[in-house]
Amino acid sequence: MVLQFYVTYIFLISAVILSIKGFSDSIFVDKFVFHPYRVKHNKEWYRFLSHAFLHGDPGHLIFNMIAIYSFGTMVEDFMVYSMHSTVNGKIVFLIYAILSIIVSSLISYFRHSNNSNYRSLGISGLASAIIFTSILWNPEGEIIFMLIPIPMPAWVFGILYLGFEIYSDRKRNNTGIAHDAHIAGAVFGILFAIIFNFGQVRFAFSNLF
Repeated sequence: MVLQFYVTYIFLISAVILSIKGFSDSIFVDKFVFHPYRVKHNKEWYRFLSHAFLHGDPGHLIFNMIAIYSFGTMVEDFMVYSMHSTVNGKIVFLIYAILSIIVSSLISYFRHSNNSNYRSLGISGLASAIIFTSILWNPEGEIIFMLIPIPMPAWVFGILYLGFEIYSDRKRNNTGIAHDAHIAGAVFGILFAIIFNFGQVRFAFSNLF
């Protein structure tokens, strides 16, 4: 049996390897973490992408890896199916993944570009994008959230998740969680799903309602 290649796995493996290195190497993390102040003033644009492959602790890493592993291959397979080409579908997914990481960092960048103390890291933007793209294409699917181990319709989870993130972002509590990145990633995932295959979104939601 031939193991199918997924671009999703590249992001998973890269994040695991680089995050583990970062757990014991603060200098390495400081060089690649998302630091809007240095992006703006030192033109270190690579940080828009590099920060995604670092995580603050094993729990943060595991949570994101589970989310991406659970939904990434499904989204990637659907892109391949829609493009009628394995190569083209996987190229689209690669571009989608990179853009989701960059776009999910934009709110933080504009908010904190003059704040030398702000830093963030993690691939949560891609995780949010993948989850919401999958919800738009398959709203009747079921999602089990770790903190609430009860299956719920994907569209219900999406509403609850986005509502919680918006509420948390407005509270601006010092939790160390970049809720704005989760929101931006989710919005990117929604818009991409609609633009890439609006027919599937319309079909899925017409069946739902």
